[in-house]
Amino acid sequence: MNLFKLFDLQNTGFKRLVLGAALSVSALGAAAQDFPVKPIELNVLFPAGSSADVVARVLAEGMSKQLGQPVTVMNRPGAGGAIGYRHVQSQRPDGYSLVFNSNSVSTVFYSGQMPFNYTAFDPVAKVTSELPVLAVRSDAPWNNLKEMIDAVRAKPGAIRVGNSGSGSFTHISAVGFFTEVGGDVTHVPFGAAQVVTSLLGNHIEAVVQAPGALTAHVRAGTLKVLGVLASTREPAFPNVPTAAEQGIRYQSDMWRGIAAPKGTPRPVILKLEAALRNTVNSPEFRAQGEKLGFLASFAPADDFGRLIAEDDRQVERAMSKAGLLAKK
Repeated sequence: MNLFKLFDLQNTGFKRLVLGAALSVSALGAAAQDFPVKPIELNVLFPAGSSADVVARVLAEGMSKQLGQPVTVMNRPGAGGAIGYRHVQSQRPDGYSLVFNSNSVSTVFYSGQMPFNYTAFDPVAKVTSELPVLAVRSDAPWNNLKEMIDAVRAKPGAIRVGNSGSGSFTHISAVGFFTEVGGDVTHVPFGAAQVVTSLLGNHIEAVVQAPGALTAHVRAGTLKVLGVLASTREPAFPNVPTAAEQGIRYQSDMWRGIAAPKGTPRPVILKLEAALRNTVNSPEFRAQGEKLGFLASFAPADDFGRLIAEDDRQVERAMSKAGLLAKK
């Protein structure tokens, strides 16, 4: 074949490739202006009936009203959230497939359960916060965090602290806290339903848990909360100070939010963000939070992105200390 013809064919093919890419971007941009024109899928990483699922369904109902299209919850549990993250990451970045994400996007990455990290998604908005607390039996000799820390330092490894499972958010929070204060405890993983029962049965000395699992026992006088390991006081226990208020520089908020596949057009992100802002700030959503044990806590896309990046660094440090990082 003539060299010039070969070059011309290759050049034509290259032009078609560039033109095709440009048309694809143009089509996405045009579609973004009319978004949404069909139902949106909100993927939840845990089974139906879980706390994440319950919150997501309340959120989806509000989003549907705001966007004028159904927002359908799809449960994709497994591998600590990795199955759901993998599914959404593989979808077209057009705003019609979203993930109800959390700090788990970092824990599943650092534990080796998925090959990509949080940067595979575009943040849309933070919607809730859950504040981990440290609780003990009501007859325990400690009445605040400092008293417990003194006991931990006096007998390294003797005090057992339960969590909701190895690599779970409550495990990472407990490891981070006791690492920060220089205390050596024995971390005991349980299923979420068993950890409080084990504390009540005197099989462990303390737990780090979300408030919802403890409220009834605190009201009954069988448990007491020594401190909130987060940035603000927990409304369920308004008289319990945070770790920072007790002179300990540590906070580990569990956040939940919405993210989309990387490359989702900015106009689509902004429409979703606006719908979420109105939903999260509504009296109905806040009332559900009080009932179900979460804080309505909106943050727009850019702020949410910075929060995820900062939290990712903290998760990596805590998992490294706990020996939970996957070997490269």
